[in-house]
Amino acid sequence: MDVVVLAGGFGTRLKPWTESSPKPLLPILDRSMIEHVVDVLPDTLVDRVLIAAGYGIEKMREHFESIDLPYEVLIVEETDPLGTGGAIANCREHLSGGAFCVINGDLITSLRVEEMLDFHESNGGIATIALWEVEDPSRFGVADYKQETGKIMRFQEKPSIEEAYSNLINAGTYILEPEIFKLMPEGAHSIERDVYEDLAATGGLNGFPYDGWFVDAGTPASFVEASQVCISAESFSSGSVEGDSWFGDGSTNNGEVFSSTIGSGACIGEGSLVRDSVVLEGADIGPNCNIEGCLIGMGARIPGGSDLQSQIVDHNSEA
Repeated sequence: MDVVVLAGGFGTRLKPWTESSPKPLLPILDRSMIEHVVDVLPDTLVDRVLIAAGYGIEKMREHFESIDLPYEVLIVEETDPLGTGGAIANCREHLSGGAFCVINGDLITSLRVEEMLDFHESNGGIATIALWEVEDPSRFGVADYKQETGKIMRFQEKPSIEEAYSNLINAGTYILEPEIFKLMPEGAHSIERDVYEDLAATGGLNGFPYDGWFVDAGTPASFVEASQVCISAESFSSGSVEGDSWFGDGSTNNGEVFSSTIGSGACIGEGSLVRDSVVLEGADIGPNCNIEGCLIGMGARIPGGSDLQSQIVDHNSEA
């Protein structure tokens, strides 16, 4: 089936990295974020990936033209922000027909979409939403889910904790039938607010709870978390794991590294400590540095003796 990846945002929480590279192309271990996102589907299930994007269009086209993938990739441009529903509708003419999958473009997850598809086909309805349990649902779309029927009876977007129907949230992956387009208003809109709430009232909205991992890699801390999840899941094709960290080909470690990823050709100086961080390709960490909770860009230079906490260092710059 076709897959629509929602990647229309500007990645503002990951600036300055995203000023020179669109967020979907940021590397997690040895592949781009968006390739990890699409990994949620087996290759045999994917015919074509449509990337709904409004920023970094040409860089994404160049990237996907330069790598060999088992599916076709088409960039569908948003000239104006369209919201989640508008972005999906903007891809309509490129869809081949039948059920299709929609995934948020910064989502690293253990969801098994083939199982979700089987459930969707057996339970009827126009849409199925992956569901994830959280302690505080107030930042998410919340489902009033009935396990006996597999249906979402009500759907509310970002309620207060006191008003939330449950702790099951919209986990950012949908399977939709083409009939969904008949329910969408014209122009920019939110599918969560403008479609799902009404659809739930008619019994046409399914829920698919799952467990494992669910990481929105759109913030510095969650980007590090996503990298750790990919290490645990062995989601890489080069480099090696030492302890709880991944080291790319040609990287050098003369210090101590914990819960981090070190890109290919990067160097960690003698006596330096790197913890809970992502160091990209070709970066150089000088001797006796302390790097904690940081994102160190490609080719960046960190002078010896530096002490960096929770910082993003831009590509090819010096901290």
